[in-house]
Amino acid sequence: MRMSRLLSTTLRETPAEAEIVSHQLMVRAGLIQKVALGIYTYMPVGWRTLKKIEEIIRQEMDGFGAQELMMPIVHPAELWLESGRWHVYGKELMRMKDRYDRDFLLAPTHEEVITSTIRQCIRSYKQLPLMAYQIQTKFRDERRPRFGVMRSREFVMKDCYSFDRDEAGLDISYEKMAQAYSNVFTRCGLNFRPVAADSGAIGGSGSHEYMALSEVGESGILFCTQCDYAATDEFASVAPVPTGVGEEMLPMEAVHTPNCKSVEELSVLLGVPANRTVKTLCYMADGVPVVVLIRGDRQVNEVKLQHVLDCYELVFATDDEVRAMGMEPGYCGPVGLREDIKIVADNEVPLMVNHECGDGRKDYHLIHVNYQRGDYRIDTVADIALVSKGAACPCCGGTLDFARGIEVGQIFKLHTKYSEKLGARYVDENGQEHDMVMGCYGIGVGRTMAAVIEQHHDAHGIIWPISIAPFEVEVIPVNDRDEWLMAESEKLYKELQKRGCDALIDDRRERPGVKFNDADLLGFPLRVIMGKKCRETGMAEIKIRATGEVLEVALTEVADRVCELRQQMFAALQAPYQWPEE
Repeated sequence: MRMSRLLSTTLRETPAEAEIVSHQLMVRAGLIQKVALGIYTYMPVGWRTLKKIEEIIRQEMDGFGAQELMMPIVHPAELWLESGRWHVYGKELMRMKDRYDRDFLLAPTHEEVITSTIRQCIRSYKQLPLMAYQIQTKFRDERRPRFGVMRSREFVMKDCYSFDRDEAGLDISYEKMAQAYSNVFTRCGLNFRPVAADSGAIGGSGSHEYMALSEVGESGILFCTQCDYAATDEFASVAPVPTGVGEEMLPMEAVHTPNCKSVEELSVLLGVPANRTVKTLCYMADGVPVVVLIRGDRQVNEVKLQHVLDCYELVFATDDEVRAMGMEPGYCGPVGLREDIKIVADNEVPLMVNHECGDGRKDYHLIHVNYQRGDYRIDTVADIALVSKGAACPCCGGTLDFARGIEVGQIFKLHTKYSEKLGARYVDENGQEHDMVMGCYGIGVGRTMAAVIEQHHDAHGIIWPISIAPFEVEVIPVNDRDEWLMAESEKLYKELQKRGCDALIDDRRERPGVKFNDADLLGFPLRVIMGKKCRETGMAEIKIRATGEVLEVALTEVADRVCELRQQMFAALQAPYQWPEE
C-alpha cells in the first residue's frame, strides 16, 4: 500500500470528546470516524487491524473444532417471546416494526436464533457435541455510550455457542473455549486475566470474563495475592468473618438514639465498631418488599442480591413503603418484623454475637441482638456483600487486592436455559429426548483493538503488536525529490511484499518531520528510514517502534533483517497451547 493512496487522515490535536487514550488515538490516527453517538465507521487503517484480530479468532475457533456461520442481525419478536426475553431485556433492545406491523429487533446477542437454528438441524446424540460461531455486527442501545468503540451502540462481536449431551460435555467445551480465548488474547499482545464473573442478561450459571488490565477499565477485579482466585467485583466472594466469637450472649436492650440514622453516627454514640452493627436495608423486588441485613461496615452487592431474589427490578423502598412495612426510615431492624416480609441476610450476619441494629421505632436502636438466640428470623442466608480490597480470600484466607480491567471477552455456561424454552432437543441411544446443554462464548473485536491501544502506546502514538498491526513495516524515503533514493525505496518495498511482509511506503510529498510524526502516531512495528546515508554509505536505518532502538543495516541486507525481526516479534506472541488433534 502507498501512503499517498491510503484513505486516512491524521490529526495533530486531540478531539475534545475523546476521554481515554484509545479513543483519542483511534480518532487522531484515522482508524475510526464518528457517524452518530456510539456508532463509528472503521476507516481502512482501523479495518485492517480489525480483520487481523478476526483472523486470529477464526484460527483459534476453527482449531478447536468450531464451525463458522452467519446469522441475521434482524430477529423476529416470536423467538424472543419464546425465550422470555422480549419483555425483560430492557431499553438496550432496539425494537421496530416492519411494513406489516410485525415486531422485530436489532440483535444484541444471538442465543435465540442459534438455538432455533440448531433445533432444526440436530436430532440425534450422534451429531453432538457441536460448536458454531460467527463474527458479526450487533446493536445495543446503550444509555451512555462512551470511550469510542470501548462502549458503543453498534459493535463487532464474535459469538460462539456449544451444544452438548450433558454437563460433562459442556465442561469439555467450556475448557476448550477458555483455552482458545487465552490463545487469542496472547496472540493479540494483551496483558489479561480470566476472572470469575456474573452471567448478567445472558443467563445461566458459571462464567468467566477475560480482563485486559488497564486503569481505564470499567470493571473492577479482585484477586488473591496468595492463590489463583480472581473475580469481578460484581461476583467476588469474601470469607465470612465472625464477630464476638466466644462472648456470652447478653440480654437484648433498646437504647435511645435520637437523630442517629447512620452506622457512623451509631458507632460514635454507642462506642462500638461498625463491624459489630447490622444495617437493615429495605428494597422493592419486582414490587414486593424485601428486608436485607448486612454487617455495618459492608456494602450490599445488588447484582448478587438480584440473583438471590430472582427478580428483574430491584430498587430501594421509598420512605412511605418502609413505613408500610411497619418501620421508621433510618431505624429499621429485623426484630419483630412481620412474617409476610422476606428477610435476606449476608452470610456473616448469623455468625455475629451481641450485635446492634435498628429497633424499628424512631430514635431507638437495639443492642446485644443475637440471631443464634432466636431474637429474629432470617428467610435466606446468602453471599450478598460487595467485596473490597483487603478482604479475606474465600479460597485460602489470603488478602484480596484490586485492579481495573477492560472486559474483552466472556464465556458462559448456559446449561438448558434456552434449549428447554426453545425446544432444542436430541434423542439418545435409547430413544429418549433430552434438552441440549449449551454454552456461550463472546469476544468484543473492536473493544479488543481499543484495549491493545490502552496497553500499547506512548506520548507519540500507538505501538502495535505485530500480529494485529495495520501494516508490519513502513518504508520512509526521506527525500522524495531524490530519484535514486525513491527507486531504492520502491525496490525495498516490493521486495518486502514479495517476502510476505505487510508493507507500506510513505511516498507522499511531505517533509520528513511530518512522515516521522505520522509513523509514530500510526505505530507500525518496524520502520525503514531511507535517508542520506543510503547514498553516502549504503546504510539504511531500521527503527523498532516498541523500543525506539535504531539499527544501521547495509541496504543489501535490509530485507533480510526486517524479515528476521518480524519473525522474532511474531514468535514472542506465540500462543502457549497447541490445538487438540481431531
